[in-house]
Amino acid sequence: MISDFDLAIVGSGFGGSLLAMVARRLGLSVLLVERQKHPRFAVGESTSPLTNLILEQIARTYDLPQLLPFVTFGDWQSAYPEIGCGLKRGFTYYKHEAGSEFAARPDRMNELLVAASPSDEVSDTHWFRADVDHFFQKEAVAVGAEYSDETEVVVSELSSDGASLILARNGTERRATCRLLVDATGPRGLIFRSLRLEEAGYEGYPSTQALFSHFTGVARTEDMDQFASHEKPPYAPDAAALHHVFDDGWMWVLRFGNGITSAGFSVTDAMAADLTLAEKEGAWRRFLNRYPTVREQFADAEPIREFTFAPRLAFRSSAAAGDAWAMLPSAAAFVDPLFSTGIPLTLIGIERLATILQNHWRNPALSGQLARYGALTLSDADWTAQFVGGCFAAMRHFQLFTHYSMYYFAAASYSEMARRIDRRDLASRFLLQNRTEFGAGLRSGSHLLKTIDRAPSNREVCLFATAVEKSVRSVNIAGLCDPLKRNWYDIDWNDLISTAIRLEMTPIEMTQLLTKADWANFP
Repeated sequence: MISDFDLAIVGSGFGGSLLAMVARRLGLSVLLVERQKHPRFAVGESTSPLTNLILEQIARTYDLPQLLPFVTFGDWQSAYPEIGCGLKRGFTYYKHEAGSEFAARPDRMNELLVAASPSDEVSDTHWFRADVDHFFQKEAVAVGAEYSDETEVVVSELSSDGASLILARNGTERRATCRLLVDATGPRGLIFRSLRLEEAGYEGYPSTQALFSHFTGVARTEDMDQFASHEKPPYAPDAAALHHVFDDGWMWVLRFGNGITSAGFSVTDAMAADLTLAEKEGAWRRFLNRYPTVREQFADAEPIREFTFAPRLAFRSSAAAGDAWAMLPSAAAFVDPLFSTGIPLTLIGIERLATILQNHWRNPALSGQLARYGALTLSDADWTAQFVGGCFAAMRHFQLFTHYSMYYFAAASYSEMARRIDRRDLASRFLLQNRTEFGAGLRSGSHLLKTIDRAPSNREVCLFATAVEKSVRSVNIAGLCDPLKRNWYDIDWNDLISTAIRLEMTPIEMTQLLTKADWANFP
């Protein structure tokens, strides 16, 4: 039996399933294929205000109201309490030294807290991907996508006219054709292997490896004396994307409301070799023994699944689209989980593909539009690697890391607000890569950090901080780069009001917007 579809999407994680929903709303026939069976483990769980806003805009544009509760923590808990979700109020970073206990300092120079939302109700979330992906897949079926799980796919032909596929399931084969094949299988996935594409690295980016799992029994830093402060932080530090930073990498700790915690670390090849990362559990124990305070946090923790070892974490395909095929960003490239860039990049890719399907399906411009999509996808990945590579280089010198991180937080907050006021032209590219002064500063900062081979002097740190502040100034609407805040950044709407001109608004217009907004909790 041969079936014919407009789209065949291979991979039914949230990205592939969301694109299937959008395509169905546009009236296209969709085949959605999954190699495994839901619910299944997936990593990549942390959202941000920009992430949730993009999801909201996709849901509203393509009439997918069932997805709107995922936009904020409060709505999610009201609508889908059975779907695993974690509260994410911001980004928390603690710098650790090998062999030493962490100790909070009065000047807070070994920590960084950046709030992303003003309250729990409108907060961001951590997605328990097994639950979320399963929900999205079921919704794709509900709007009319044909679904086949536990299915292996072979691309038997791929031309400018479309693709021919062989689908093997339960010992039987069927054939399907499609006019557009979309790969949502992740790095080094179906199309990359089928077309024997080359893997292209990121210039100047360190080779990294990762080890991760899910745990129960992970202690909260708020309950540990080493992190205690005499001042109230802008949010509970564990109700966030919690990062433990060390000289050659970093660790994530993401909590879900079901008692499970996602934890793992991303490290340079040198540290991976030192830990013998391929030994998995043994390497995990060696890592904990190296950082006493992290070991104490995980003293009662138990892994609930096997450890996953990723010997080559970063990935970039040499191409991301062709005449009759496209990769989602998650299949075309991956850099690192640092700063939670994975989900927003995937959603931006889905937005772009949705626009192409809506405006150029079955017309001669489709091929050119897909080529542009592929170029933008890889450009976003390269830009992300430029930034994250600088962060890795700065991890040995945490003051430089905190200053350099302001590029991300300035870009993310500015891009979110530009979308909220319907001025995407002000922030048309991910992490503001098209803003001249901002982009030049990020790029030069990244190059500078990669050349540092000794502890920087106080003067060098001050000069670097000044350079960052200058190059982010035109987009700094969140009160960032303020030494008086001592690395704790809360949501303060006065910062946004006083810098409204940077969004081409007046302070009065911004105040009126915040007064009416349901996401602002404006007093």
